[in-house]
This record gives sequence, structure tokens and C-alpha cells, in this order.
Amino acid sequence: MAARAAQRPGVFLLLAAVLLAVAVQPAAATLHPVDYLALQAVRRALSDLPGSGFFASWDFTGDPCGFDGVSCSGGGRVVTLALGDPRAGAPGLSGAFPSAALARLSALSSLSLVPGRVSGGLSSAVAALPSLRFLALSGNLISGNLPGAFSPALRTVDLSKNSFSGRIPSSLLQIRSLRTLVLSHNSLSGEIPKTVSSPLVHLDLRNNRLSGGVPPLPATVVYLSLAGNRLSGRVGGVLRRLTRLSFLDLGGNWFSGEVPGEVFSFRIGYLQLRKNAFSGELRPAGWLPSGSTVDLSHNALSGLVPAELASAAAVYLNGNKFAGAVPAEIVAAAEGGRMRVLFLQDNFLTGISVRGVPSSAAIYGRNIVRGTRVRWIWFVSMSAIAIYIEKLGAKKCWALCYVISNEMTTDLLLNGSNCYEVHLVLTPPYLL
Repeated sequence: MAARAAQRPGVFLLLAAVLLAVAVQPAAATLHPVDYLALQAVRRALSDLPGSGFFASWDFTGDPCGFDGVSCSGGGRVVTLALGDPRAGAPGLSGAFPSAALARLSALSSLSLVPGRVSGGLSSAVAALPSLRFLALSGNLISGNLPGAFSPALRTVDLSKNSFSGRIPSSLLQIRSLRTLVLSHNSLSGEIPKTVSSPLVHLDLRNNRLSGGVPPLPATVVYLSLAGNRLSGRVGGVLRRLTRLSFLDLGGNWFSGEVPGEVFSFRIGYLQLRKNAFSGELRPAGWLPSGSTVDLSHNALSGLVPAELASAAAVYLNGNKFAGAVPAEIVAAAEGGRMRVLFLQDNFLTGISVRGVPSSAAIYGRNIVRGTRVRWIWFVSMSAIAIYIEKLGAKKCWALCYVISNEMTTDLLLNGSNCYEVHLVLTPPYLL
């Protein structure tokens, strides 16, 4: 009898352990055991940065399908994993990217990670998950080469603002479902793969170390940014077929040849070709959309300034070889307030017709000035004007005047011989 009594505490402990296990098990019962263990491994690998409370809901005594950032299918598999607080400006996460754990989430269709300080590499086992359609890991410290294999189901890939290096895998640009590819702000090198068969709409490869030419791109592209690389060659043949473009940024490369006139007939709202080696005359095939921005500065473009640019809201032509007079259409657009920014300095322009102002008095920035100094500038509604001034025998310089509003009239006084920026509130005429 005493022996039985002595055994009872052990029985009670065993019963208590069973009851505790049952109490904890509902989470595993609603979620596939493999996914349950994978989420635990993710939690061990990552931590909230100071000020972030993302993992506060990750209490494994409850159902992980109710955790912040986790969505499950009816079959108890994780299909969406959004790691980190998605609110703008919220702190992200830190730790090592849990590739091994994530690779076990075989039903995952969407994986995202908010900007933070997560490091490590991205494995093919994660990138090639068979159901993965959305992959976004922007703004972290993930490094190494891009994976050699990707899911054939991917529609969006955003790996921007990390530390990836090496070449862009050719397989990535051959995914039949891929619409958006953002690899900007990394250290990728080499050439863009020669074959781009993905039906891309948005392609952003800016601020890398890519070299060589631009391969033929699908006509589906609407947004294209290749700025800040080491790309070279002619792009006319590539651009002519991209008739759906609304955003084009090729700035800061070594592109050469003529700018295809067809580009100006597209419904393009932002055209940025600055700091290249484009040359020849501009022959727009049409007028840019009203309110657009065009920046062709710091090239070797020559000939007359095209009147077709008058429909734009901001025009930067500085640092080229344009000659002749500024078209009356552009002057009228500036005077009427439709064109808010006009930069023409560092060209060979010889005249501009502004109401009530002699043409010799309104030539901009290191152009050919007939007269001793610029005395009047009469642009009513422009928000920025690049002005060149030759001050009565003093050194030549140019000032950038921001016209903020039309609330007062004053003189713009230029004292001394230094070149500087001027920030004033003015109404026309601007007496220099």
C-alpha cells in the first residue's frame, strides 16, 4: 500500500505533463508541424530592432496562423509571411536571414521583409519555392550572389537596397510570369543578360555596377530605370519599341548616339537622360505630355532647342551645345506658368524673346551674351530659373533663383565677385 502511495506523485507528474502538452498542442494541430517548427526557427533567428514590437504577438502557446504577418491556407500551411511592421518609418528587424527555416515553408506564396538590419544570404531553396509569387526583401544587409534558381510563379521580385554582388542570373529574366523586377542600389556587376523574355512592366536596375549595352527589352515595359551604372552604347533601337513607357531614367551612364525622336511621342511623364554622351540634334516626333519632366543635361546635344519641349513642366538642357534662339513656344510656356523650371545655361544660345525685355538681356548661363550684363529677367510663374550674370567687368558667374511666390517686389542685389545661390521672394520684373 505504501509502495502505491509512493508511486502516485510520479503518476500525477506524468498526467500533468500530458495535460500541458495538450494545452500547447492546439497551435500545432491547426498548423502543419513542419511549418510550425519553421516559424519557431524564424523567431529564433530574428529580433525586433529598438522601437519595434512586431514579434509581440508571436506567442507559440497560441495559433501561429494568428501571428502578425502570418496567413495560412485552409490546409494549415503558411502561405504569406510578412516579417516586420509595415508602417512607414517603423523600425525593422535584425539577425541572420533564416534561409533554412523559410525553405521548409513549401506552400509559401508571398515573402516580405521590411527594411532593417537583417544580414546573410538568400538561397535558391527560398527563391525557388514552387508557389512563391511575391518576394520583397528591400532595405536590409543581405549579401552574396543572387540565387541561381527562382520560382517559375514569381510575379514581383524586389531585392533593392541590399549588398548583393555578382551577375544577374539569366534565369531571373526568363520567368514567364515576372512583371516587376527591382534590383537597384546593390553592387551587381557584369552585363544585363542578353535574353529578357519575362513580360516585365517595371524594371529598376539603377545604382549598381552594370556594364555593356542594353539588350532588347519586352514592349510591355512601362517603367525603366538603369541610371547610375556603367552602361554604354546606343539605345535608340531598344527605346523605339518601348511605346508604353511612362518613366525612363538612363542618367549617369556612358550612352552615346542620338536620342530617338519617337520617345517624345510616348505618354512619358519623366524622361531622364542626364550625364551621358548623347549627341546630335533633337528631333521630337511629338509633344511630351503636359506636366512632364525632361532632363537632357550634361550631354553633347546640338542644334536648335525643339519647340516640342514647351509642353513639359520642367526642362533641363544645361551643359549641351544647343545654339540659336530659344523658341517662342517655350518662352510663352514659362511666362504663362505652365513650365515651372527651365535650365539653359552652358550652351551656345544667342537669343530669347521675353515680353518687354531686350533679347540681349535675357540669355541664360554661359551662353553668348550681347551686352555687359543681364539686367532684367521676366518669368512670371517659374519656380526655378538658372540665371547667368556678367557684372560690369567683374568675373562671370551664375545664380540659381527660386521664385517661391508673388508677394513682393524687390531688387536682386549682387555684391562682391563670388558666385552663389540666391533664394528670394520676387515678382517680375526682376531687376539685376
